Amino acid sequence: MSTTMERSATAQDAPRARRERLTIHELMMAPALILLGVLSLIPLITLIAMSFSRVRLLGGVRLEWVGLDNWTRALTDADLWQGWGLTLFFFVVTLTIEMVLGIAIAAVLSQLVRGRGPLLVVVLLPMFVAPAIVGLLGRYLTDPTFGLYARALQGIGIDQDILGNPRSALAAVILMDVWEWTPLIALITLAGMTSVNPSILEAAALDGAGAWRRLWHVVLPSIMNVIIVALLIRSMDVVRYFDIISVTTNGGPADATKIMPLRLYEASFRFFDLGYAAVIGLMMLALTIVIARLFIRVLSTKGQNA
Repeated sequence: MSTTMERSATAQDAPRARRERLTIHELMMAPALILLGVLSLIPLITLIAMSFSRVRLLGGVRLEWVGLDNWTRALTDADLWQGWGLTLFFFVVTLTIEMVLGIAIAAVLSQLVRGRGPLLVVVLLPMFVAPAIVGLLGRYLTDPTFGLYARALQGIGIDQDILGNPRSALAAVILMDVWEWTPLIALITLAGMTSVNPSILEAAALDGAGAWRRLWHVVLPSIMNVIIVALLIRSMDVVRYFDIISVTTNGGPADATKIMPLRLYEASFRFFDLGYAAVIGLMMLALTIVIARLFIRVLSTKGQNA
């Protein structure tokens, strides 16, 4: 009887002890969380104040209240909306190519028995190169005078400046980003594929499913959460894409590659129109939050259905 009472008391004390440990951990983390919150909120509040002001820099930084002028200007600026359309196109095309190629590369690597390690090292090399270096390398390779890719195109009758033509310039910077960051998608997807239960794949093979059907109907549904996380990581980066375009085309020719980060940089550091730049920055922040919330909701839904 006493043993039963002791076990019951122990079972009741366990949640209390767990709550006490959580409280101690929360108290220990509180200073760091407060500091992080302050460091995040102060720039955000300053940015919001700038978006309703004209920022004067001569004689010290001063904010002159202008109300909704900056927001009205941004919402009625046709060039800015053109930049948003270009950004959306760049976002969709880049992510689509990277996801398709990354999953395909991961599927091939997962089937290899020998040589996977050295081949994986070769595949992952581009993502360790700084984006600015990738831009310089792409600019060198597409130079119409001595660039390797330009010479190859000239060999098949296409004689043009790749970065000087609006259509080819956009395609070039997209492919540069794809070359650098597709390996990240492949790495994350490959890690997810290695966690799939081999017995499920064996059962599917015994049922007559080929490699393609196993990939499409077994592997990909099993690692969908991993794929969504990879897509979320790259989405956050693509929205802020700046380095390669800045080094190669700087938004040209004829604004053909001037996506929103380039317009934000131009408004801030070329024209020093910081109030207008604050509006663009807040719009980009809102887009990033919407994308993140969308992917988190998808992950939560799949987690509940699993």
